[in-house]
Amino acid sequence: MEVKAPTGQPILELRGVQKFFDGRQVLKDINLSVAAGETLVIIGGSGCGKSTLLQTVIGEYKPDVGHVFIDGDDACCAGPKDLDRIRRKFGILFQSGALYSSMTVGENVALPLREHTDLDEKIVQMIIKMKLELVGLRDFENLMPSQISGGMRKRVGLARAIALDPKIVFYDEPSAGLDPIATSVIDQLVIDLRTKLGVTSIVVTHDMKSAMRIADRVAMLYNGEFIAVGPPKDFTNPTDPRVRQFVEGLADGPIPLRVSKTDYLTDLFGAEAGD
Repeated sequence: MEVKAPTGQPILELRGVQKFFDGRQVLKDINLSVAAGETLVIIGGSGCGKSTLLQTVIGEYKPDVGHVFIDGDDACCAGPKDLDRIRRKFGILFQSGALYSSMTVGENVALPLREHTDLDEKIVQMIIKMKLELVGLRDFENLMPSQISGGMRKRVGLARAIALDPKIVFYDEPSAGLDPIATSVIDQLVIDLRTKLGVTSIVVTHDMKSAMRIADRVAMLYNGEFIAVGPPKDFTNPTDPRVRQFVEGLADGPIPLRVSKTDYLTDLFGAEAGD
């Protein structure tokens, strides 16, 4: 299934992307486009290919087949200088927040500014305060990550992700490990970045309540390919049994718990087990 941007020139586009690991195909001919200012939420069970898809888009992996276009640039064919320029167009909120424990909150937010710009330190300090204000944590600039909660660390991670004013922000399980209130705070930040700054968001999550709150479109990945895409309302009463099983959290259904493809007894005792 092709996931097309609603209107206009897509800011993110994947064309025929395939990815293999040790001969196993993890992504199967992915075609995806996302419009500027859109929030696309990608859902799917563990092992369906969500993380691999995200890592391929941000350049952690190179697709074995296909191309990734970010704001019109083919990231797969870019040299080191062009790739650095392309990567400055997006920010990433990692699942754990991925803050450096030896740096203060402010130093974590400042890191991309100091690594990728020659801004005067006074300007850097102003931007730190501005970005922390956006996530409601301006007074926490001098604390260490160990001194703040998990939800706060996620918000600091988001402040760092938007430090360079990216056009796109990628979120990897932003609500993982958070209580419902902290999840709602992160969700509202995603919405605010879209409505106030026009940021495009691609969110990978298992959290259906969060997906329903923030998404313009939802796309479900299963077994390395998209099987359903549409506005959130399309996922409230899905007809596809695979989508229904995931959305309703059912133990029984077409999506198996077991993902191993080899025979159990053969794997335990060798080929003679089948004789």
